[in-house]
Amino acid sequence: MADRREKIRKFVEEHLTTYQDIALQIHANPEVSDFEFFASKTLSEQLKKEGFEIELPAAGHRTGFAAYYKSGKPGPVAVFLAEYDALAGLGHGCGHNIFGATSALAGAALKQVIDEVGGEVRVYGTPGEEGGQNGSAKGSFVREGYFKDADFALCTHPGGSPEHTLSARNYACAPVDIEFHGKSAHAAGDPQDGINALDAQILVYNGISVLRQQLTDRIRIHGVIVEGGSAPNVIPDYTRSKWYIRATDIETLHELKKKVENIVQGAALATGCTGSLKLYQNLVENMVVTPSFDAVYEKNLALFGEKITHKPDKIEAGSSDVGNVSQVVPTIQTYISISDTKIAGHSPDFVKAAASEKGLKAIGLGAGVLAFTALDLLEDSELLEKIREDHRNHVEHQKDIE
Repeated sequence: MADRREKIRKFVEEHLTTYQDIALQIHANPEVSDFEFFASKTLSEQLKKEGFEIELPAAGHRTGFAAYYKSGKPGPVAVFLAEYDALAGLGHGCGHNIFGATSALAGAALKQVIDEVGGEVRVYGTPGEEGGQNGSAKGSFVREGYFKDADFALCTHPGGSPEHTLSARNYACAPVDIEFHGKSAHAAGDPQDGINALDAQILVYNGISVLRQQLTDRIRIHGVIVEGGSAPNVIPDYTRSKWYIRATDIETLHELKKKVENIVQGAALATGCTGSLKLYQNLVENMVVTPSFDAVYEKNLALFGEKITHKPDKIEAGSSDVGNVSQVVPTIQTYISISDTKIAGHSPDFVKAAASEKGLKAIGLGAGVLAFTALDLLEDSELLEKIREDHRNHVEHQKDIE
């Protein structure tokens, strides 16, 4: 067993420069959701060189890919999740250039020993974690059956803190468009002939504001009106707003979404407009944390001379489609430090850190720890079953966890 870990460690050390170069190339060519052509091609072609079979496109996403390597022996299926999209107008302010390179290197490193252990290694390239056009691809990978035979999934996300941390719970999120269609008319000359779609949109905005008074701190709703009309003397015949409807668990999210739908219907009835509420990308589910899985990662991080900083168990402010995966298989998304000082996510400072010396070193550290963690589960069937049971319990009781 020690020899297998030495093979992984040696592979990571010898191939790290290649994956660091890939991370820098992706950083220099930032691409937003559904347009990550360079990143998906670069990562998948590297994995093809490593001996993986490549499916591109995958799961209905033109920039998604799935890389497979199956050993000659039966065994569990390990999936490394890779992200590589950038933020519009900012670039890699979330460090996904590092994220994708780390997961790809981890998968390639584990491949070096999978024939001895048995099982299968996969790397799923999942576009658009930041949302946007055709975003949150992990939901598509789940829906299209890419995890139906998977045993566990793992990844590590660049963190803007000097500390390494474990997986964190976050919000489920329904990204929705609310649209109204009315009838144009001259606002001064013939107002009686118009049906004001902006009035309907304002009623929705105010209705949601009133709804917030009866909501708990397990819920967040926030939005903007993106199309409100073109001229003050023309009654708007079309308006659109975009909203994030968030809750700490998927059941509460569905209940909340229904309440917002009722507000939309009420606004349409009050104004005579036609209204609709539709998801504009995949629904993002909340992260189900499996503590026993995170504990394996923490143990392996210590083998690389690093330690975890434990935080109070609370809901993190954001959402991630890694949550969709965590609903169906045990999943970890830990956070690996890429900065010696505290920096804000989605900021110019984070963009710099994602191409920094520490950021690039994190690729080797993260890949090694992820590969060691996957290997532990592949080698120890009792450990894997314990993690599966832990995961099932947390899925069943997620609404009861405050």
